[in-house]
Amino acid sequence: MGNNIVLTGMPASGKSTIGNLLAEALPDYTLIDTDSLIERTEGMKISEIFEKFSEDYFRQLEHDTIKMVCSGKNKIISIGGGAFENPDNRATLLKFGKVFYLKSDLDVLYYRISRDTTRPLLQRENPKKVLEELLEKREDNYKRAHYTVDTSLLSEDEIVRFILDETNSQSSDK
Repeated sequence: MGNNIVLTGMPASGKSTIGNLLAEALPDYTLIDTDSLIERTEGMKISEIFEKFSEDYFRQLEHDTIKMVCSGKNKIISIGGGAFENPDNRATLLKFGKVFYLKSDLDVLYYRISRDTTRPLLQRENPKKVLEELLEKREDNYKRAHYTVDTSLLSEDEIVRFILDETNSQSSDK
């Protein structure tokens, strides 16, 4: 297993926030947000990629990006909420890093996204129901991560400390 740290979870589970805090705590690590990388590479927002091309097109870009960023060491990789659904992505991420599922309950997630217009899967009628269905669909795969961290119960510092402790204890075990 590589020493990369992978953050997965639902939209608004805290992947970007925790990724940034980990990057501050681990200056020799590089933070990579696959969604941001795709947006920079394609020159458009993910919502535009969905609209102009398709979700399938985006998922292929996401797959290719994950393959590319998993090589090497000392990376904090924050992946999009749906990336862990793909069995090939999941296998790659589990092999090349320690995967942390940032879990939040539905009400916390909904509160966090309620005013965010940048999330294409939630730009629908009754976004809370869409979010609930997504969570139900994705939960089994998220639970395949090496670790589950409940972000609705812990402070940002506690989450970062847990991830650092698990990362350090694993690297000294192997």
